[in-house]
Amino acid sequence: MRRFAPAALAVMLVLGAAAPAGAANRWVQKRAPLNIAHQGGEDEFPSNTLYAFRKAVRAGADMLELDIGVNKDGEVIVMHDTTVDGKTNGHGTVASKTLRQIKRLDAAYWFAPARQDHYGHDHPARAYRFRGIATGRRPAPKGFTPADFRVPTLTEVMKAFPHTPINVEIKGRTPDEDTAEYVKNAEVLARLLKASRRRDLIVVSFQQDAVDRFHALAPKVDLAPGILGVAKWLGMSSPGPGVVAFQVPITFQFGGQLLEITSAENVARAHREGYAWQNWFAGDDRDDAPTWRRLIDLCVDGTMTSRPRAYEKVLRAHKRPASCG
Repeated sequence: MRRFAPAALAVMLVLGAAAPAGAANRWVQKRAPLNIAHQGGEDEFPSNTLYAFRKAVRAGADMLELDIGVNKDGEVIVMHDTTVDGKTNGHGTVASKTLRQIKRLDAAYWFAPARQDHYGHDHPARAYRFRGIATGRRPAPKGFTPADFRVPTLTEVMKAFPHTPINVEIKGRTPDEDTAEYVKNAEVLARLLKASRRRDLIVVSFQQDAVDRFHALAPKVDLAPGILGVAKWLGMSSPGPGVVAFQVPITFQFGGQLLEITSAENVARAHREGYAWQNWFAGDDRDDAPTWRRLIDLCVDGTMTSRPRAYEKVLRAHKRPASCG
């Protein structure tokens, strides 16, 4: 999902407790953690496509995680990267392209499901078995259409999944990716979502300024804090208004040390104060079955996994401790 700045991480890990969140939190899970498909499950399915989202939900995902930026037309586009180069057959930044240009792209062009490097550009052509479906050169799998393999807008994803919770991360979309751009994208997203009646969305960003600006414009939408908001919470103050969940990695390498962010103590404290705890994977964290079982035992409320199909099998076999409830 995101990368923490080392200095901010150091602050986060040495500071203490926080102010209570208050009211009951719908995101705190009593029975089992949420299976949150990161980018729709980018190790199992082509990243941030409707095909991936549909397959992830069918496999058991409870929630979808996706990334957004704003294109040249002011449309909210679902894509993880700043440029279209890494995942599609196109070139250039998301911000430089019209919606018509983006819709011509093959969003599964570089996805090689059988390879360890799923999005490497040097595999044999046969490794990219979804390539060409978006453009009609190859037939879509049964039950899907070429549109499921193109770059979607957030509006399209929300329409396709009206009853599936969605986690929306605000990204920058030019090479500089400065704070002002994140704030601008937050404003565009807020205009899109503030009229929505949906209450199953969480919005987050690495940049706390973007989170704060979004909340000012769309205060009814739930939030996870940026890095500074998390640091404030661990520093005995509020992470900010509208925050319902912390979305953090498990560990982080800093100064030659492996620092533990997700611990039984931190998860329990968050729950006492009314916040949910959701994980993503960074650095040396392993997105695999032993790690998933350990997180379940720590009573986390959700895991953003790139392998929602495999994670669902672990969830069914490994029951949550009674102490979590």
